[in-house]
Amino acid sequence: MLTRASAPLAVMRAVKEFEQAGLAGMQIEDQELPKKCGHLPGKRLVSTSEMVNKICAASDARRDPDFFIVARTDARAVDGLDAAVRRARAYIDAGADAIFPEALESADEFRAFARQLAKEGGKAPLVANMTEFGKTPYLASASLKISAIGLVLFPVTALRMATKAIEQMLVELRTHGSQRDLLDRMHTRQQLYDLLQVRGV
Repeated sequence: MLTRASAPLAVMRAVKEFEQAGLAGMQIEDQELPKKCGHLPGKRLVSTSEMVNKICAASDARRDPDFFIVARTDARAVDGLDAAVRRARAYIDAGADAIFPEALESADEFRAFARQLAKEGGKAPLVANMTEFGKTPYLASASLKISAIGLVLFPVTALRMATKAIEQMLVELRTHGSQRDLLDRMHTRQQLYDLLQVRGV
């Protein structure tokens, strides 16, 4: 069982294994375990100092200077925007390369977060989570550039599209017993080979 005292050691071990596996970076979050989706209520945070210890451990353990450490904070929904900014500044000071402020509720909040963080001397790109059906509005990538956003995530978009299409296909099979009327919504055999870059067929 992972205890709070052992968490930094676990982070250091993870960094070493991730680097050996060729991963480009990792994300560290400040929610207590078991964590919840960032857009659901009832989240609880570890202390700022506990999170800082994890980030310090990750930063100390990396051997590749390009290994990227993203620090996510869920403090906006728990303690407010100002508290999230204070945590972000502490995480940058501890060695985080980017800040992921989860569940911001408007473009203005992204701007305010970036502005306050810069005012406190924190300099790091922000991560915007453009998940669907959450607290964050759907903002185009271009509009986020004005808010110091360096990375934009669409974490479940492809999965939601795929599962909806699979559900519709299964209904079609159950109802009509054939996929014949779905052919125009599929990749052809050749299109699929081209997409997957399958050669020699």
